[in-house]
Order: sequence, then structure tokens, then C-alpha cells
Amino acid sequence: MLAAIGVQAPFTMIDSAGTALAVSRRGRGQPVLCVHATGHGGRDFEGFAERVVPQGFEVIAVDWPGQGSSPADARAASADRYADLLEALVPQLFPDGRRPILLGCSIGGAAAIVFAARRPDLVQALVLADPGGLAPLDRVARLFVGAMVRFFKAGTRGRWWFPRAFAAYYRTVLPAPAAAGQRARIVAAGPQTAPVLAQAWQSFGEAGADIRGLLPRLPMPVFFAWARQDRIVAWGRSRAAVESVKHAQVQHFTGGHAAFLEDPDAFAGAFVAFARGTEAAAVQPAA
Repeated sequence: MLAAIGVQAPFTMIDSAGTALAVSRRGRGQPVLCVHATGHGGRDFEGFAERVVPQGFEVIAVDWPGQGSSPADARAASADRYADLLEALVPQLFPDGRRPILLGCSIGGAAAIVFAARRPDLVQALVLADPGGLAPLDRVARLFVGAMVRFFKAGTRGRWWFPRAFAAYYRTVLPAPAAAGQRARIVAAGPQTAPVLAQAWQSFGEAGADIRGLLPRLPMPVFFAWARQDRIVAWGRSRAAVESVKHAQVQHFTGGHAAFLEDPDAFAGAFVAFARGTEAAAVQPAA
């Protein structure tokens, strides 16, 4: 069940910051490094690759630890930990010095922001699908996070009702028909991903999970791709932070959490237009 949500063969295992990551590469051209939400896997980006590889992109997808084909990590899941993994991984993926467009969803988007703020020299541009960490960590957020931690800890303990409850939950996370195949795989793997989901949600309640202060440190082009029906990372609670990034582009898509999965054609078109714009900007002569 777990391998089904992750990158599919052929893929390689790469040591990164003390753990092993399953990584797939497809296509040639401008590199796009894709990192997924907790409880998902690199297979989230399969349809995206099918759409953009023929247009001159290389799509690199990663399974975070304990998800897909990547073994569990000795350290708990968090955006900071995933940023550490990216910092160790990117130079290995691109020894020629190429800088990827970094596409991250949810905790993957938060990790992308943290990494890009640390190492802007290693990132061409950011594409952020409903990234975490941009809403106030207030009482409402802490109550919600606490409830989700308890939910996933129950799954970790193997409570009989968890699989059915997890399936119902995911019908709200990925409601769009286009995501049905991967949603079914994610639901089937839920009892196995519950431990890492509990870790990640625990991290969301910690002070360091609020990464709004990092946004001014992002000099590269940024594209926010937000799912209109997201109830977990709601646009209304993140809007002020997003709109503080004055050079960012923002577009809304059909879906509940992952535009590239749920509104794939519209997302691919918007992505290609954004990426072409970053290429054009990169070759402009200095004034």
C-alpha cells in the first residue's frame, strides 16, 4: 500500500541528511523538483509530469521519509526537517549547478519556503500549492492541530474506526474527481502513514511552524496555486501572508488541497506560463 502512493519505477535511493529518499526523474529540460504533502507521495506528480515533460521540463519527484518507497527517518517529520533534506539533496541532484523550480504542496510548500529562504542561490523559482505555515498560529489553529494529532495518533494505535474516518476525511481533502486514483491509494495507505502524519501535525503546533517571517527573504519568482475548497490550509487565513509577497503571482484552482492533482490541465497551463516567464527574466541583460 505504501509504495503505491510514492514514486514509481524507475527511481533511485539517495542518501540525504542521514536518511534515504526515493527519487524519480523524468524528461529533459528545465528541472522541476516536486515535494508532496504529508501522507502522500511522489506519485502525486505523475499526471503533472505527463503534461509538462513534453513541453521541455525535467520532473523530479521525491518521497518524503516513511512515505512511498522512502524508509522511515530517525527524526520526526516537520517543515524544518524536510528543508534540511532538501538542502542536502539539491546539490546531489544538480552537481552541474542548475537551479530547479521547486514545486511544493502543504508541508512540502512550507519546506520549500524554509529551504529557499536559507539557500536562495539553489532555487530558480517557487511554485507553492496551499503551503502550510502562513496562517496565524492562534487559539483556533492550536485547537485544530491538537484534534488532528489525536486523530492520527489513534490511527497509529490501530483503532478500528480510523480507516473509515480517514477515508471520509480525504473526501474533503481531495474532493475533485481528477484526484480519485491517488486519493484511493492515499486512503489505503492511511494506517501506515498515520505515524508520520501525527509527527507532522504535532510540528504544526510549534512556534517554528509559523514561517510568515521568511517571506521577505524570497528574492526568486513565486507562484501561489491555491485550491478554492481547501478547508485545511484555508486561503482566508493565509491570504494576508501571501499578499505580502508583492512580486508573487497568485491563482486559484478547483480542488481541496492540491491543484496539480485536482485541476491538472489548468494547473499545468499556468505552471508552464509562469516557468517560461522565469526563463525569460533570467536571460534579460542587465540594465
